[in-house]
Order: sequence, then structure tokens, then C-alpha cells
Amino acid sequence: MSRETMEWLNTNTRIGFTDRLGNAWHQRLGSSNHFPGAVPLGEVESLFAWDALSAPVYVGSPDGMSLPTVVEGRQAIVRSDTGAVLGIFTDGYEVHQYRDWLLTQVGNILDDSLQIGSAGLLRNGAQAWVSVEVPESITTPEGEVFRPNLLACTSHDGSLATTFKRVVTRVVCDNTMAAGLGEEGQQVKIKHSRYSGLRIAEARHALAMIHTIAEDYAAECAKLCRIDVSDKAWSYFLNAHAPLEVKGAEKTGAARTIALNERENLTQLWNADPRVAPWRGTAWGVLQAVNTFTHHMSTVKNAHRPERNMTRAITGGVDKLDRGTVATLNKVLATIA
Repeated sequence: MSRETMEWLNTNTRIGFTDRLGNAWHQRLGSSNHFPGAVPLGEVESLFAWDALSAPVYVGSPDGMSLPTVVEGRQAIVRSDTGAVLGIFTDGYEVHQYRDWLLTQVGNILDDSLQIGSAGLLRNGAQAWVSVEVPESITTPEGEVFRPNLLACTSHDGSLATTFKRVVTRVVCDNTMAAGLGEEGQQVKIKHSRYSGLRIAEARHALAMIHTIAEDYAAECAKLCRIDVSDKAWSYFLNAHAPLEVKGAEKTGAARTIALNERENLTQLWNADPRVAPWRGTAWGVLQAVNTFTHHMSTVKNAHRPERNMTRAITGGVDKLDRGTVATLNKVLATIA
């Protein structure tokens, strides 16, 4: 099950642009966290209206007869409003307050063309994100409809460095992809170290990345649409991406079932699904098939699918998947050229 309940998601997330994108999966009648346009800045401020505070760590005596003693060199990070412990770290850990790193910095670039598309808290407030988006979708000559956005996130439990990352959402199926698959420098990560504040100028620079996403993504789409993928190449790709053999031995049991299921779903997407089939026979179609399968169909353990997908976008799983797919396809095409 997800760490987040339906009540939590409807209370601690803010979802924008529902007039064009629809409601989030967890929306329920009576909830007020959905907005037809951009998410108002004040709504996000209300989510981040508490502080993460440093508190001493104590340990009790083994016999229970003595007073607890302070653990030197350690600190607990707690919520100022609820007292919940979010993480325990060394003294060198630096708190990145959500208001400062996700609102003040992001707020510096909000103008008529950039608006908050979503924001929220996960893990009892130990993780937070803000997504800045352009209000209108963009359509490429190849028929790809997408929305550039900048994802800003951080944590108080050590699970995430503070990250400013440019990503793209495919409107046709609402899944996230990397922008400019072959490029580096698509994100800036700032560790929670004592001197992290010295990198704030770098974070400001990272926020400007959203202005270059559309051009880079459209160029990547056009390039991959020009690469032909025959039926033979598609078959070879399936063998490389979801093999039925490992080191010459056939997979058995659950491993074989998982591979067969992925191959079947990928083929259905490739041949008939409107999220992929329009680009069948191209490298772009291959990329869409794998990304769409992973985003919407693959097995999810210990989380709801939307939570898993958001975490993948934040932690770089999307980038790794997309670049890996293109690399595998390039190898396949080279062998049958």
C-alpha cells in the first residue's frame, strides 16, 4: 500500500490546470485541492507553513533507571507543527526549508508565462515538490503534445537532495519524459550540507532551464521520428529489452511471466494504442512504448502508481529509463544495419 492515504493526498497536495488535464486520480467529491488554472501561490504557502527544526537526540539507559543522555553529534529533524520526527542526521546536515528552497527560489521566475502546476507533501511531510509549468500545451509538427515544466523538490528525511530538474509531461498520456535525452546538465542537485547555501546562485540559474525545454524536446522528438524501426528491428528490440533468456538459459517461473507480460503489453501499445501507435515504425514510437508501459502498466510495489511515478521523476528514474531505451535501440539498429 502507499504511504499516503486518500485523505492525505487530498489535504496535502495541490493540483492545477484541471480544466485541460482533468482531476488527479485521488480527487474525491468535496475536496478543494484542485484548481481549473494554476495553483495559487497562497495555497502552496499554506502547505509549507511550518518549519523543520533541529532537536537533540536522546538515548535511554539499558536498565531504565537513569535519565536519558544526549547523543553527541546527532540531531533529529522534527515538524514544528506536529512534532513528528522526519529524520536523524549528523550535526553537519543542513535543513532546506520548503518555503525558502521551493517557494522563494521558484517564485523568482513566476510570471505570466510560468505558473505552478502542482505541489505537495509526501511521507508525512518529509518530502515536498513544486512543479512550475507553462499554461498552454505545445504541439510539434510530428503530432507530439507536451507541457514543459520545472520540478523543484527536497526532503527532510535524507531521501532527496534539493533538486531543480527540467522535465516534460506528455499530455496525451500524462507521463513524464526526460527533455533532451542525450544532454547533460538537465538538473541541479544541492546536498543538505553545511555550506549548501553558497550554491543558491546555482539554484537560481537552474530555474531558468524551463525556458529552453520546449525547443530541446521538440528537436529530440523530430530526430527520433526520423529514425525508422522496421518490424524486424522491433522484434530484435523486444529480445534485447525484455529477454526470455539469460546467458543462454531460458527464463522460468515469475521471471518468464514478467518478461512475457511486458512484451505483450509493449506490442499492444506499438500496434494499436493511441498513445504510441501514431509513431509506430520510428524510434520515437519505441521510446513512447517503453515509457508508457513503465508509467501506466508495470508492476508497482509498496506504493500507488502516481506516487511511484512522481518519485521516478524526482530521483532521475525517468532519465535513466529514457536514455537506456534509446541506447538499447541504437545497439539493435547497429546489429541489423
